[in-house]
Amino acid sequence: MRKLGLIGGMSWVSTRAYYERINRHIQQARSTRDSAPLLIESLEYAPLYAVREEEEWDRAAATLIDSARRLESAGAGAIVIAANSMHRVYDRVAEAIGVDIIHIADTVGEALAEAKIEDAVLIGTRNVMTESFFRQRIVKHGVNLIAPEEDDVEMVDSIIFKELMLGKVTRDAERALKTIITRKEQRGADAIVLACTELGLVVDTDANVLPVFDTTDTHCRAAAEWILAE
Repeated sequence: MRKLGLIGGMSWVSTRAYYERINRHIQQARSTRDSAPLLIESLEYAPLYAVREEEEWDRAAATLIDSARRLESAGAGAIVIAANSMHRVYDRVAEAIGVDIIHIADTVGEALAEAKIEDAVLIGTRNVMTESFFRQRIVKHGVNLIAPEEDDVEMVDSIIFKELMLGKVTRDAERALKTIITRKEQRGADAIVLACTELGLVVDTDANVLPVFDTTDTHCRAAAEWILAE
């Protein structure tokens, strides 16, 4: 198996999910005795928390570039960034190293296209829901993303940063996400894209009115497939 580099710590909850899911895919493909050969760098999250201003994004890019270079030097043949929002600096990180970075939005875009989804709703942090860096990567796979509503953006962003990234799971958050998903179905959406690793803590992907595509799942599956490829 090939060795994969994982940039984590954004948050530790996300990194835990990646480690578990990638290894489960490897075990399903190989045997219960197998595990994924991973190099993991868990970053200090505080300087990367709730990045908003362009100067802060420049610092975030520099941090991820340094991390990616360390993983490459340590022997990683490809890299995954275990955070949807940090893919805003994907291009800068990819240009700074000599190995591939598996883009999370491409993995879910491919899954949506394969399922023949026409109109989907993207749910995640504010920058993921509203900025082009993430939305365009999905749209290029032939999927239409319905424009986000500001009230939903505010609510979901708050739940992610003030609760889920701290490992806090509440019934109120579960009900809020359930209401949003139900309303999106009523307005013509064919599917929901969960574009924040921690949202899986409050959204049951198998118990909603719409099919739910979790970017963590598609990303981890693509990571495992890369590890197993010859």
